[in-house]
Amino acid sequence: MTTPLPGSPGQVTEILARLHELYPDATTDLDHSNAFELLVATVLSAQTTDVRVNQVTPELFARYSDAAALASASREDLEEILRPLGFHRAKAKSLHGLGTELVNRHEGAVPADRSALVKLPGVGRKTANVVLGNVFGVPAITVDTHVGRLARRWGWTEQKDPVKAERDLMEVMPEDNWTVDCHRIIYHGRRICHARSPECGKCVLADVCPSAEKPEAT
Repeated sequence: MTTPLPGSPGQVTEILARLHELYPDATTDLDHSNAFELLVATVLSAQTTDVRVNQVTPELFARYSDAAALASASREDLEEILRPLGFHRAKAKSLHGLGTELVNRHEGAVPADRSALVKLPGVGRKTANVVLGNVFGVPAITVDTHVGRLARRWGWTEQKDPVKAERDLMEVMPEDNWTVDCHRIIYHGRRICHARSPECGKCVLADVCPSAEKPEAT
């Protein structure tokens, strides 16, 4: 059987189909119950892990359950809650500004619009895509470190810039499943296709991955 070329429709379809079988219920690992909570959690996830974010958000959301409460929070209290995440002063400043902007510009609601989202403090395109895809049902590709790494290994992009990589992935990935397929890629990057020492020997994609370490012939 001929191996499909990297980035070809056949290879993309095969990889995504196998990831679907492996991770049928993939979703964001950030705990949330509404758009506000996911937006805040995603802002906090920069330069830390989802696990750590989930450890601090229960207290954060118990005290500050909406944008108005966050806008009126004391910076010192926010810093104390966020201290375990690192960069707690910068993150406290971002959250306070985020709450203030949501109240002043959007009546406290999270906008379902990318251009409006990226104007909020601490919110970049990746964060906006997470919220759009997971809360508002807008197909969105989230190029985090895992998605970028795996896409390059599969030959879907050569770009290291997330925005440029996103444009390439939009050309090859089916739009209807952008959000969930990115979750599946993230799951695979965390579990198998690590940045260092990827476990090619146990990867179900090894035969269609141009970067897989092939076993030596005996």
